Amino acid sequence: MAYAPFDLKGKVALVTGGNGGIGFGMVEALAQAGADVVIWGSNGGKNAAAEAKLKATGVNVLTQVVNVADEAAVAAGMLEAVAQMGRIDTVIANAGIGGGARSFSEFETDTYRRVLSVNLDGVFFTFREACKHIVARAGAGDPGGSLIAISSLSAIDGAARNEAYAATKGAVISMIRAIAVEHARYGVRANAILPGWIATDMTQGAQTNQTFTDRVISRVPARRWGEPSDFGGVAVYLASDASKYHSGDSFVIDGGYAIF
Repeated sequence: MAYAPFDLKGKVALVTGGNGGIGFGMVEALAQAGADVVIWGSNGGKNAAAEAKLKATGVNVLTQVVNVADEAAVAAGMLEAVAQMGRIDTVIANAGIGGGARSFSEFETDTYRRVLSVNLDGVFFTFREACKHIVARAGAGDPGGSLIAISSLSAIDGAARNEAYAATKGAVISMIRAIAVEHARYGVRANAILPGWIATDMTQGAQTNQTFTDRVISRVPARRWGEPSDFGGVAVYLASDASKYHSGDSFVIDGGYAIF
């Protein structure tokens, strides 16, 4: 018999950027563990395709076109999700974009602002609206919830020519720790996940670059790119009652790259 705390039946998980990449890898695992899921993505076609792939799991799926950089859209999307699904237990702030420069001195302000608007503002708006729902639910006698931010190894390692991206990924770890302390009284735990080199659309250019493979991926102790499915287990753990006393932590999922 499966370890009961990992059973997510009766729980609802919302994943931003959940229609592809790491986000969909987590969505698939959450659904297979029994959770109903809400997918936020800015591309309606990708949302529909993700929903179709989940049909076999038998769980309820809601997709919403939400731009997380839009404060009003996030607030409206969260209200709709709660109304449609009845509750939200887990929120994974995964939506993010890249954006670098040839050098820091050439970094364009517009790129900097755009990266911050999605990767930092979007996480802030998403978690703030989630906390409104969870705190209200706790006040009604139904405490508990899990907030998960997708950070990056760039938060703790030097990411040359990606200062804006790295800044956002470091900032969300600090945000998570603050939320964890403030909201523990409501049964909420908050944690961050730091992916390493993962094969997604965002890293497509690097995946086809042999020089990058030779110099970087060859140094990954696991000897391969990470896959979106590699994030299913940690997502289920953090969404489940198995992690009910685990908060304010950062999980590095990188095949051992950071310690080599």
